Amino acid sequence: MPLAVYILGLSVFALGTSEFMLSGLLPPIAEDMNVSIPRAGLLISAFAIGMVIGAPLLAVATLRLPRRTTLISLISVFGIGQVVGALAPTYEVLFASRVVSAFACAGFWAVGAAVAIAMVPVNARARAMAVMLGGLSIANVLGVPLGALLGENLGWRSAFWAVGAASAVALVGVTTLIPRIPLPERKPQLKQEMGIYRDRQVWLSIVVTALGAGGVFCAFSYLAPLLTDVAGLDSGWVPTVLALFGIGALVGTTIGGRIADAHLFGVLMSGIAASTVFLVALALLSSYQVAAVALSFLLGVSAFYTAPALNARMFNVAGAAPTLAGATTTAAFNLGNTGGPWLGGAVIDAHFGYAATAWAGAAMMVLALVAVVCSLRLQSRGVSRGVTGSPTAAASPEPSAGPTPGAEHPSGPDSPSGSDSPSGSDSPSGSDSDSPAGSDRTPETETCAAAGTAATKTDTGISTA
Repeated sequence: MPLAVYILGLSVFALGTSEFMLSGLLPPIAEDMNVSIPRAGLLISAFAIGMVIGAPLLAVATLRLPRRTTLISLISVFGIGQVVGALAPTYEVLFASRVVSAFACAGFWAVGAAVAIAMVPVNARARAMAVMLGGLSIANVLGVPLGALLGENLGWRSAFWAVGAASAVALVGVTTLIPRIPLPERKPQLKQEMGIYRDRQVWLSIVVTALGAGGVFCAFSYLAPLLTDVAGLDSGWVPTVLALFGIGALVGTTIGGRIADAHLFGVLMSGIAASTVFLVALALLSSYQVAAVALSFLLGVSAFYTAPALNARMFNVAGAAPTLAGATTTAAFNLGNTGGPWLGGAVIDAHFGYAATAWAGAAMMVLALVAVVCSLRLQSRGVSRGVTGSPTAAASPEPSAGPTPGAEHPSGPDSPSGSDSPSGSDSPSGSDSDSPAGSDRTPETETCAAAGTAATKTDTGISTA
């Protein structure tokens, strides 16, 4: 795996800490800003809304800009947003700072994911995304609990200052260690990349991702008050339970990343089903402290177990537009991160209680599972409408096991633009994975792949100019 992919994962640690740390800071923020907890919860939705809007906009705006320069600019803006949040005198200023930070975070995710995917073979995409998501998991293990601990002892603003410092460290890493990737000879065409949205499989991937993320964060966003008001735990336990969720996320990401390339649909269905079961159990058993703590860990495992597969699936069905594929995945995750906390807040405002957020999350998970089944049936029937060069327009089976030496790109016939063709077929060996054809190696991905190969061959010869 190229060193640059690990640097991107390290940067995601700062992004992820900021995105999720509010789940442990809602009570002190609500008290300091003189707002209700559901209204404070809208700060989580504000970040998610910024991610939803910012991901596609910045992907389009930076489509022809150097990838490394774009990453440096975005992590800088993100860090400034954390400082503004730490100094925010009113709820409205804090809300605005979250939206701006989210724009930068979304752009970094979209561009960073496209670079990471481009630097690895097709049959290592889920593992590359698992490295980036590993930064997110570590953020949940260390960053989020540390933020809650800082909020408990030094005030919630100290958590924002800490993330600002982490962003500065990430900026140094990106500036010094991410290789300079030359622009492709053939400029990316926005009209061609936008063609991915004619594919039903792309939209099904968006639905699955949004519902899957929304189901988890409908409950997770209000985990702190659930633990204290329903389970009866002392507030000092909240950072520990958040750390357990993060450890579960790291475990889930590691396992899911290792097997999703070979069994993509199997990972999606088993992970979403498990999350549904855990959410129902949390709704029923949240008043029992041991159960609430254990289920928080298990929910972290199941939620992040599916994350590499969700990312890889989007790149598989939209590989002809790698930057927009990354942006679309980011937007889809954050549609869920917006809708989930909003639905949870509505449930609380309706006086159903904090435990009811888990019921609402489970309902979203059931809908996500239905969408996965629909996607699998479409794929098995060979129904898709894609664009020229898209893996949805020219797909072939992926090996049911790990990477095969020397087989970087599965072969498959190209099909005309706009024609009905499979988005991926079941492999002879019974694999439930999907894979793009070699045609998804666009000029940008070929250039990035070359840069990634150079990065893996030497630790000292990487160009950072």
